[in-house]
Amino acid sequence: MAVRAQFENSSEVGVFSKLTNAYCLTAVGASENFFSVFEAELPDIPVVKASIAGTRIIGRMCAGNKNGLLLPNSTTDQELLHMRNALPDSVVVQRVDERLSALGNCVSCNDYVALIHTDLDRETEELIADVLGVEVFRQTIAGNILVGSYCVFTNRGGLVHPQTSVEDLDELSSLLQVPLVAGTVNRGSEVVGAGLVANDWAAFAGFDTTATELSVIDSVFKLRESVAPSVVHEMRASLIDTLV
Repeated sequence: MAVRAQFENSSEVGVFSKLTNAYCLTAVGASENFFSVFEAELPDIPVVKASIAGTRIIGRMCAGNKNGLLLPNSTTDQELLHMRNALPDSVVVQRVDERLSALGNCVSCNDYVALIHTDLDRETEELIADVLGVEVFRQTIAGNILVGSYCVFTNRGGLVHPQTSVEDLDELSSLLQVPLVAGTVNRGSEVVGAGLVANDWAAFAGFDTTATELSVIDSVFKLRESVAPSVVHEMRASLIDTLV
């Protein structure tokens, strides 16, 4: 089930957080509320407070999945060290020397495929493929080059800009190998990347998101039928106990 969240009166949860299947980053803020919402819903993965280049807009500044996390060159050594220490050992944390430094706006990825801004450097593209362990495609979404801002997808499904044509949807779906739906968040906002974060079993949308938008998010990300890893582990353990 998708959950509504708010960061200090802002519904742009995708700006102030980054969620993957292995970890979650949240911005350092005055209110503990935002962090608590994520912590309560994500008992299986580390939820880490962080800043990038001294800013709180971490969701727009970094790109990552369960394999790695890419940070802009402006990230301080202290911030880099903090994230390396806080995240699981399997996650590779690396800085990228890239002119387009708001990586969250320029890259959208799951654990297998990444869509990237058409003007990213060739070196950056190779780094994305190596660190995140993904196949990389240069794409636009409904004519927008900021793919990270206008699309959110996991290994189970994805939400894209509401004006994406049926042909584009089919092409993107076959590239990503996941079902996609064109939709909005935060009561009609087209910038889905800013108003929504999701992984394979949880999603967080902005506080202004309507019930209809939430039900679309639930169905496309298959959240009603997915369960957290700890629940699967408990079910398996109790099943084994019953059989034994």
